[in-house]
Amino acid sequence: MKGPQSTFSQFFAGVVLLGRGLGMYVSNPRLLLLGIIPALISGLLFLAAYGTLIYFVSDLADLLTPFADNWSEGMRDLIRFAVAAALLGVGGLVGVLVFTAVTLLIGDPFYEKISEKVEERFGGVPNQIDVPWWVSLRHSLFDSLRLVLMSLLVGIPLFVAGFIPVVGQTVIPVIAAVIGGWFLAVELVAAPFYRRGLRLPDRRALLKANRPLALGFGVSVFCCFLIPLGAVLVMPAAVAGGTLLARRVFGLPTESA
Repeated sequence: MKGPQSTFSQFFAGVVLLGRGLGMYVSNPRLLLLGIIPALISGLLFLAAYGTLIYFVSDLADLLTPFADNWSEGMRDLIRFAVAAALLGVGGLVGVLVFTAVTLLIGDPFYEKISEKVEERFGGVPNQIDVPWWVSLRHSLFDSLRLVLMSLLVGIPLFVAGFIPVVGQTVIPVIAAVIGGWFLAVELVAAPFYRRGLRLPDRRALLKANRPLALGFGVSVFCCFLIPLGAVLVMPAAVAGGTLLARRVFGLPTESA
């Protein structure tokens, strides 16, 4: 059985994978440009959508709490603040996952190239399967939709829990980051798994067997994506780090010989 230190070490190793991905793509201007263009397009859409949510969140909170209209001002403001915070939290969770799915679809050829270069740098892919780009795109679209739907199913209970004062604004965001990090890790290893002829169930199974490592990587990506423009700047590094994560769970080298 793995002890707490081992679990923490694996989690930290997952965080390091993102840092290594960042270093790899920052040092290559061509990869930097390839990776930022699709992320910038998706990022603008994401910021516009989330900015709209922030602008109307008070009105939405009022609309969802008509039962509080006759409450005392203090209690009414408290419950509506909790609802607004829950809306923003769940909106951030779902928005980050949708952003990732849309960006990977828009930038599929670019991110595929980044992932391939990472694989080549550390020894390539044994028994690689060549998948036509349209087949890969179809699989990516289908799997991304499944992940987004699952995130929505998780987001609904989190939204309800966000109504709980204090807990909804402290514990729930942490849970959202962990869940969002898990979904991001599953999403960001897609390309190297497709390269080996593997699909979404295979990703979940292998990452589950290496959960602390996957969570360390995914949660660090999730936190970076919450920073303004962080998603745009970090997305290429997340793809590179996701490829390193995939190689780790496959037992392949992730260090130069």
